[in-house]
Amino acid sequence: MTHPLRKHIEEIISLTDEEFDFVLSHFEQIKKRKHQYIIQEGEFVNKEYWIIKGCLKSYFVDDNGKEHIIQFGMENWWITDYESFVKQVASKTSIDCIEDSELLYITYENRERLTAEMHKMERFWAKKSKIGRIGLQNRILSLLQNSAKERYNLLLEQYPTLLQRVPKKMIAAYLGVSRETLSRLNS
Repeated sequence: MTHPLRKHIEEIISLTDEEFDFVLSHFEQIKKRKHQYIIQEGEFVNKEYWIIKGCLKSYFVDDNGKEHIIQFGMENWWITDYESFVKQVASKTSIDCIEDSELLYITYENRERLTAEMHKMERFWAKKSKIGRIGLQNRILSLLQNSAKERYNLLLEQYPTLLQRVPKKMIAAYLGVSRETLSRLNS
């Protein structure tokens, strides 16, 4: 059976068995339980995570104690606080598990070493970065130009299983609406 990370990488680049073994040697696997953090605001982040199984949320809490969800992460997604990971500054976000989760992580040093030694992986992460920027741009545009109902419908269209996995209050925090508004959108 093909390793799920290999399948994921080979959507963009091809790898020999030896190349994949080399790539995988740069990763560590961990399991986290529901409600466990992988990153807390204020920490210095040295790991980028790839989700084998589970669902996570990346968020920040404003000065009034209100939670704002930046993104959800599900199987085959990458997640970290990228500013902290790249610049080695304190994290502005927290990431925790909505479900019991299995993750692979790569440290910043291992990722730099891997891309220096294997240019295929440099191309892989460049492509994933571009895809991520497109997703972020579309999310910002949706927040700026779409109504709450349009954002909700787009979320349902893009991620149909998310509503079965994530509490409604988290969906509301992701969409930037109150729980009451979400109930009206859902009817």
